Amino acid sequence: MEVRIAPPFRTLAATLIFAVLSTTSFAQKQPGISDKEVKFGSCSALDGPARFLGIQTVLGATAYLHYINEQGGVHGRKVQLMAFDDGYDPTKADSCFNRLKKEEVFAAGFFVGTPTAAKYVPLAQEQKLPVVGLFTGAQILYVPLKHYIINVRASYYDETREQVDGLWKINLHKIGVIYQDDAFGKAVLDGVKLALDKHEAKPVALGTFARNTTSVQSGVAAVRAANPDAVVLVGPYAPVAEILKEAHASGWHPLFLTVSFVGTEALIKEAGKDADGIVITQVVPPPDRTDLPTVKLYRECVAKYFPGSDPSYVSLEGFVDAMVAVEGLKRAGAEPTREKFIEGIESIHNMDLGLGPALKLNYGQEDHKGFKKVYVTVVEGGRPIVMDDWSAVKH
Repeated sequence: MEVRIAPPFRTLAATLIFAVLSTTSFAQKQPGISDKEVKFGSCSALDGPARFLGIQTVLGATAYLHYINEQGGVHGRKVQLMAFDDGYDPTKADSCFNRLKKEEVFAAGFFVGTPTAAKYVPLAQEQKLPVVGLFTGAQILYVPLKHYIINVRASYYDETREQVDGLWKINLHKIGVIYQDDAFGKAVLDGVKLALDKHEAKPVALGTFARNTTSVQSGVAAVRAANPDAVVLVGPYAPVAEILKEAHASGWHPLFLTVSFVGTEALIKEAGKDADGIVITQVVPPPDRTDLPTVKLYRECVAKYFPGSDPSYVSLEGFVDAMVAVEGLKRAGAEPTREKFIEGIESIHNMDLGLGPALKLNYGQEDHKGFKKVYVTVVEGGRPIVMDDWSAVKH
């Protein structure tokens, strides 16, 4: 007996078959995307002397992603983060990036450091792999615009401008710089020089030290000889702590300043009482500002998913970076592509992320830097205190 499919049912059957094929085709064409999951990848310092920065960045991002996944994920997909170690070593960047390619991640994020970013940025551009949230404020991320690089934080130029302008307010004009002799150190040094140009000034002395070491003696001696009023220190927590301890032990007490990359909590732990008095610029609000909805949620998530872990500026930044990535996924729709993901983030304008009125999130096709706000803190009694008035700085 011959079985015939009536026209309406034939049309319906064809539609269903087409829908299944389309879904299958979509899933097969998109790296890191399945019906139930979207894969993100990260390369950061999970080991070595800068490991606090990498571990905290990934911890913060993971805490938010756990929270989102418990709510059902994004368009029914759970967000999986695969984090790999590069040791804050640019010579390991190629192999770490290749690992992300091997895992076929949809996008990447939560990277740490300028020297490694200098390697990852061109690789991401070449492979058309979106990267959201890098724990660095170097200009290589912003100028010229990189289509696949989405940064969240204010830049080192923003931080150093705030520092230099603040020093001028309190009549400290002789400024030295002790910096890590690599892309990170030079990026911040360029920011200091640019900020000083505005005041028709230049650094009075420069000193350097090698990355991933605490051999700071020659750099300290070179800058101390110029007798500066203030010294900008450029490095992660371990060498910066060593500079503070060595300087104070020898009776040298200029006003020391550093940028957010230092890892505030780790610096205070490493330097102890010698951390008191240092000025640290930050790019997110203090992690104890529970009056801000997102900071409150951040602390709740860290306590729930990583009990025993203390809140920190670094993990809060990772948490916020993950919020931006998730918002991009939401805006990319139920069938996200990498281009839709980028377009979704670029469509964010003046978004209240729950971090207070000073931190509204803004992106565009010609602007991939979400925030520009800088907070100034000074360490007092082993705690970073937000400072609104530079005249309160002891010098």
